[in-house]
Amino acid sequence: MSDVVTRLDVLKTYKLYVGGKFPRSESGRVYEVTDSNGEWLANAPLGTRKDTRDAVLAARAAVKGWAGTTAYNRGQVLYRVAEMLQGRREQFAAEVALSEGIGPKKAAALVDAAIDRWVWYAGWTDKVAQIAGGANPVAGPYFNLSTPEPTGVVGIVAPQAGYGHSLLGLVSVIAPAIATGNTVVVAAAADAPLPALSLGEVLATSDVPGGVVNIISGRTADIAPTLASHQDVNAVDLTGAVAADGPGAAAVLEASAADTLKRVVRPELDPFAQDWTNAPGTDRLLSFLETKTVWHPMGI
Repeated sequence: MSDVVTRLDVLKTYKLYVGGKFPRSESGRVYEVTDSNGEWLANAPLGTRKDTRDAVLAARAAVKGWAGTTAYNRGQVLYRVAEMLQGRREQFAAEVALSEGIGPKKAAALVDAAIDRWVWYAGWTDKVAQIAGGANPVAGPYFNLSTPEPTGVVGIVAPQAGYGHSLLGLVSVIAPAIATGNTVVVAAAADAPLPALSLGEVLATSDVPGGVVNIISGRTADIAPTLASHQDVNAVDLTGAVAADGPGAAAVLEASAADTLKRVVRPELDPFAQDWTNAPGTDRLLSFLETKTVWHPMGI
């Protein structure tokens, strides 16, 4: 009699990440995620408009606490995410390799870059006010000070195509928004959602308060219009909109966002033009900030 025991793999069905918890889609539906060769990897939840609205509620509830956290503390929280991601480096490298159809060496380099990006934005949290605010010269015995404040809830259509989009691109759009005190609802890449859903597991075991980051997987055409039209969403980042549903759909989302006076980060017309391995700069840090200006008499 053979001593070899055959065991079955534990097949994974992922869940959404909303409000610091892992709910199933309200529809109960999932879709199959495959690798670049069409082989089954896992089931991902098929998020709906209702799931998106629930995520917006969670993000709104978290705004006051997260925006009120000191910039120094936010930096510590983002650094903690990098620490936790580092601990699961091998898992993420495998998921990125399968999701993007690249070799293990390239995938590991992309995960390392994503970890470094969290650290980079962690270092900016208590410095961005120095480049986005300042003392203004005025003709009179007054102090005139401008200070940046977070916009509020940001809807993000995550990168959907291109080298490094599934994790590094995702981190590159989430981290700057939350570094400056905003909360986010993210429509994960429909073609490669597993790194995003696994990132939710990392965030849940980090110091990020529930509701600061919310991740929805599914058809972008179902999720993005809800984010663009929702009156309690203050801004949208449409980075992945063109790759997901084409330039026409991106234009419709822009128009819908304009109806509710949202800030909009427009997508690249060529989704493959964005190289996520490039140095990020400060553009995204400044994209979702409002400026508050205060006058105060100098006194005698």
